[in-house]
Amino acid sequence: MTFPAGGEFGAGVGGAKLTKIAAVVALHAVLGYAFINGTMHRLVDRIPEVVNVTFVAPPPPPPPASQPKTVEIAQKAPSITPPPLPMLPVVIENTITLPPSQARVTEPAPATPVAVAPVAAAPAAPAAAAGPRVISSVEYIRAPQPVYPSVSRRMGEQGVVTLRVLVNEKGYAEQASVQKSSGSNNLDEAGRAAVMRALFKPYVEDGKAQSVYVVVPINFQMS
Repeated sequence: MTFPAGGEFGAGVGGAKLTKIAAVVALHAVLGYAFINGTMHRLVDRIPEVVNVTFVAPPPPPPPASQPKTVEIAQKAPSITPPPLPMLPVVIENTITLPPSQARVTEPAPATPVAVAPVAAAPAAPAAAAGPRVISSVEYIRAPQPVYPSVSRRMGEQGVVTLRVLVNEKGYAEQASVQKSSGSNNLDEAGRAAVMRALFKPYVEDGKAQSVYVVVPINFQMS
């Protein structure tokens, strides 16, 4: 086989291939454009349209129509005029006044004397029991032993207190009161306490011991 010199054969073959390749590329470009354009149209057709929906609340029901009130009209009763009463004749009787009768005076019956029973004289009240007598002389079984108050010693108090003492049947002093004060309350109280501790000889009269009052002087003298 004889090839043309100078490389012309290679150059002719290369130009033909380039033409084919360019034709293929152009065909692919057209096909790609058509494919992309159709696909986009289909996508646009498939996108749903957005519809804005606004919910409107239904209007409230109208208020019920108020029923008309029934007003009872009291019918006025027809007035009835009573028929006039018949006039009756009036009979007037003559009034006779009788003179007052003379009252009888009844004399009172004589009073019957009432017998009065004699009233018995009330019994005489028993004589009050005589109280204990007062004697001047007194005998001791245990004589009073007065204690000189220390306060009276410091104050230099002295004097005689006279006591009225009630001595019972057993010789004990039941009570003692100041008949004449010594001038000092301390000395008076000390004398009374000494008499209450003393023991007297019971006073006997007609063989029977009796309660008596005795007068006891207590002398407080500083030596």
